Amino acid sequence: MTPTRFRRPRTLVVRLDSAGDVLLAGPAVRAVAAGSAHTALLCGPQGAAAGRMLPGVDDVLTYDAPWVGLEPPPITRTATRRLMETLTAGRFDRALVLVSYHQSPLPAALLLKLAGIGWTAADSEDYPGALLDLRHRRLPHRHEALAALDLARAAGFALPPGDDGALRVTPPPPTTRLTGPEPYVVVHPGAAVPARAWSPGRAARAVAALSAEGYRVVVTGGRAERELTARVAGRHALDLGGATDLPQLAGVLAGARVVVAGNTGPAHLAAAVGTPVVSLFAPVVPAERWAPYGVPHLLLGDPNAACADTRARHCPVPGHPCLDAIGDAEVLAAVAALTDDPADQGEHTERGATV
Repeated sequence: MTPTRFRRPRTLVVRLDSAGDVLLAGPAVRAVAAGSAHTALLCGPQGAAAGRMLPGVDDVLTYDAPWVGLEPPPITRTATRRLMETLTAGRFDRALVLVSYHQSPLPAALLLKLAGIGWTAADSEDYPGALLDLRHRRLPHRHEALAALDLARAAGFALPPGDDGALRVTPPPPTTRLTGPEPYVVVHPGAAVPARAWSPGRAARAVAALSAEGYRVVVTGGRAERELTARVAGRHALDLGGATDLPQLAGVLAGARVVVAGNTGPAHLAAAVGTPVVSLFAPVVPAERWAPYGVPHLLLGDPNAACADTRARHCPVPGHPCLDAIGDAEVLAAVAALTDDPADQGEHTERGATV
């Protein structure tokens, strides 16, 4: 069963986890919007700001799901009843539940059915019973952005003509007043999952090395990361920790020559504004699914480290070797390659680096 040919449906897209995951859902959301009269996005609190930046979204609904997130809330009848009332009031005809390869869509699908949404689609390895009207099977080793787009197509939603399927956000505000007019490189040292970021000391040394090489460096981070960004920036970089909301951060990233970041939301935000990414990619999750999508990028890190595929939130190996062992020479070579810098690139070995 696919959306009716006679009346474009009111469609709900569900993506309940982080900002990065919501950004990766952007191409699928645009496909849904092209075939819908109204497109709403149901996000968790960590993804709502990113959802508001996605083209094609008419409304963003928020629900802190007890089965998602680093610190999930308790299950309460009050929160569940409030969600049911919101979804029922939305009069949705269709719903797509987007999940990562290791997640189940069935808790969300159950709530959608209870709210009266008549047709629901999702990728599901688990038997869904009556919870899904379209049980889709994702292709093996599929990038998260493409897997979401595959589901949208299977549900009858295609990207409009001329849409290349890249990540995209609404135009960010100008941020020259924050960064200054001179060219710069961004280093984003933080991540919601510590295993996916450099240690603070390692990030600080990389910033010092970039500065010594002649790059002007801007360090970014959220309000809770001000202590981290101050330490990493030191006397070598401009510290914008806590100075931007998500749209302003998009503007800062859009103005950068290249962004150096771990596998975290700002890396996907950089891709969404078309900026090349040096991705410090810890192999706790597979790069084939979460690498920067649709922009020039280089992966740095040891893909065969002992932490590979563990989905660990905190590094289980002393010294965090998969990322902290990346040398300054590798970082400088990667930044030079992505900025077309004529500086010597032939003397360095880029361990684990791929484009």
